[in-house]
Order: sequence, then structure tokens, then C-alpha cells
Amino acid sequence: MPEFELTASPSPEELAAITDALAAFNTGDVGPSDRRSLAVLVRDTDGQVTGGLSGFTAWGWLFIQMRYLPEALRGTGVSGKILAKAEEEARARGCRGAWIDTFSPQALHAYRRQGYEVFGELEDFPQGRIRSFLRKSL
Repeated sequence: MPEFELTASPSPEELAAITDALAAFNTGDVGPSDRRSLAVLVRDTDGQVTGGLSGFTAWGWLFIQMRYLPEALRGTGVSGKILAKAEEEARARGCRGAWIDTFSPQALHAYRRQGYEVFGELEDFPQGRIRSFLRKSL
């Protein structure tokens, strides 16, 4: 019988045991993911990163994990430009779609302006908000 341990601080090796096994299973089930990191960095005049997006491409899709812009850049069109750069690279990598999730009403509006459409929602995640899942064909 297996033993169970609940922990809030698994080691990198313990996490790797799970992720490596899952990656091997998925490769056998649906083929290799060709997972590659992708980031679009926004730098200030001193060269410091002040925002941007990060994510990865895998199985022909771009997943945008994080996107942040400082207040001074919001509403200036920078968001659309960094999304476009990420999408352009995803297309070059052979991706056919992109997806992202957000619980920010402002970000939801920005993604819709860039052609993303909602394909799912979770209410009260976080409480009082709706987490929207969006996709876009590339």
C-alpha cells in the first residue's frame, strides 16, 4: 500500500519526479510536446525589465502564463504589441492557437480587443471575480 505525505514545501527533486513521469506519460500518449519557453520583455531607458509576458509553446499552442505592465504603460497599446510579438513567434514555431486566463476585467477587455474569445469561466475565482479562459486562432 502506498504511503501519502502532504507537504507545502516539496523539494525540486520531488516535484521533478512527478513532472518527469507525467511528461513521459504524455509523450507516449500524444507525442512529444516540443515545449519551449517564450518571453517578451519590456525594458525602461536604463535597460531594466519593467513588464512583459512569459509563457511557453507546446503541442502547437502558445500559453501565456503571465503578463504585466506598469501603470504608466497601461492603455498605451503596449499590451497589444507584446501579445503580437508573442503570437508572431508562436506562429514561427508552428503554433495554431494561443490561450490565456485572467480574473482582471481590464485584462479581459484588452485580450478581447486583440481577438481573443472566452471559452470558459470559473465564478468566484478569486472570490467576487470571474476567471476567464480565452483563446485565439493563430
